[in-house]
Amino acid sequence: MRDENQQYALADAPVESHAECPNCVLLKPADDVVEPELSIVIPALNERLTIGDTVDWCKEGFEKAGIAGEVLIVDSSNDDTPEIALAHGARVLRTPKRGLGRAYIDAIPYIRANYILMGDADCTYDFRELSGFVERFRAGFEFIMGSRFRGSIEEGAMPALHRYFGTPLTTWILNFLYSSRFTDIHCGLRGITKAALLRIELQSQSWEYASEMVLKSVCYCLQTAEVPVRFLKDREGRSSHHKRSGLLEPWRAGWINLRAMLVYHADFFVLKPGVSLFVLGLLLVLPETFGPVTLGPLTLSLYWGLVGMTLAVVGLQSFYLGCILQVIYHYSDWAVRRWLSLFSYTRAIVVSAISLIAGLGMATPLVLEYARGGMRLPEEPGPPNHMAVSGLLFMIAAFLTFGSALAVQAAALYAGRARSGA
Repeated sequence: MRDENQQYALADAPVESHAECPNCVLLKPADDVVEPELSIVIPALNERLTIGDTVDWCKEGFEKAGIAGEVLIVDSSNDDTPEIALAHGARVLRTPKRGLGRAYIDAIPYIRANYILMGDADCTYDFRELSGFVERFRAGFEFIMGSRFRGSIEEGAMPALHRYFGTPLTTWILNFLYSSRFTDIHCGLRGITKAALLRIELQSQSWEYASEMVLKSVCYCLQTAEVPVRFLKDREGRSSHHKRSGLLEPWRAGWINLRAMLVYHADFFVLKPGVSLFVLGLLLVLPETFGPVTLGPLTLSLYWGLVGMTLAVVGLQSFYLGCILQVIYHYSDWAVRRWLSLFSYTRAIVVSAISLIAGLGMATPLVLEYARGGMRLPEEPGPPNHMAVSGLLFMIAAFLTFGSALAVQAAALYAGRARSGA
C-alpha cells in the first residue's frame, strides 16, 4: 500500500499526456534527461521488490556504455512500484492494465530517443551491460535481439520445459517459416530503432508481441543482429507473472505466440503450395484433353482428369489468396507493385474473358452430345467428356481470376487507407 509521502511524490511530479493515449499519464522525475539517445522501455506490474534496482542498473548501463539515456516505466501497478521508479529517476507512464504488448504500444508516443531497448522489471536481465546493444545501434542495425542461449542462463533462472523444449521449438518453427536464424525469439531484452518500431506497426496486445516483432523484422527486411545477454533467476520472494497467472499461462503464451507466427505469415501456407498444386493439376488435366493418356502400365482416365481439375482449382485459389494476403500485409512495396501489376483490371478482364470463352468452347461438344442423346450422357466417356473437364477448369479459372483481381485491388485500397490512418 502507498503511504501519504509516496502519494505526494506522485502527485507532485510533472505530468504529461498525449492524444494518442488518452488514458495514459506520464510522470517525470526531478532529474529528467533532456535529449536521450537511448530509451529503455520497461512494462511493470506490481514490481516493488525489483523496480528500484532495475532503474539503477539502467543508469549504470548508460554510464558504462557512454550514452545519454532515459528509463520509461510503463506501469499498471496497484502497489508503490511507480513511486519507487520515480524516486530512482525513471519516467513513469501510468496506463490501464491491458497486456504486455499493449504496454509497448501505449509507450510509443512518449519515447523520445531514436534507439529503444525493451526489457523486464524483475532484474532477470542485466541492464548494466548495454554496450553490445549500443554498438550495434550505432553500426546501423535496426532490430537487435538479445540471446540467452548465446549468453548465459543462471541456474534456476529458466524452467527446464522452457529451456529445452518450448523456446527451442518455437524458435525453430519461426526460423523455418521465415527463413531466419534467431537463437532465442522469446528473450525479453531486445532493441529496435524508433523508426523501425513505427514501421512494423505493432498490433499484439499480449505475450505474442515477442513473436510479432521478430517475424516482422524479417518481413520488413530490417537490419538485424543478436547480442548475448545474461539471464538471472528471480529474486527471493518474487514470483514470475507466468506463475502468478497459473500453471496453464506458459502454455497459453506459447500458443498465442505460435498463432502470431502463423497469422502474420499465412501466405507461406497458400502461395507456393498453391503454385505446386496448380501445376500438378494441369499436368493431370491438359494431357487428357482429347482422351485417355497411357504412360507405361498407367492409364490416365477421366477420373484422373477430375482429380487434376480439383488440384488445379484448389492450387489456383490458394495462390490468389496468397497474393491478396501479401498486398494486405504490405511488408514489401515491391511485392505489392508486382501483384497490382499482374492483377491489373484490364489484364484481368482480358485473361478472364479468354479463359471463359475457351472453357465454353471446350465444353460445347459434350453439351451437344448430351442434347442429341435425349438429355443423357453416353455410358462410355469419350473425347467430349475429357475436353469438357478441361473446359470446366478454364471456366472456373476465369471466375477466380476476375474475382481475385478485384480482391487484390480492394486489398491495396484498404491497406493504403489503414496506413494513412483514414
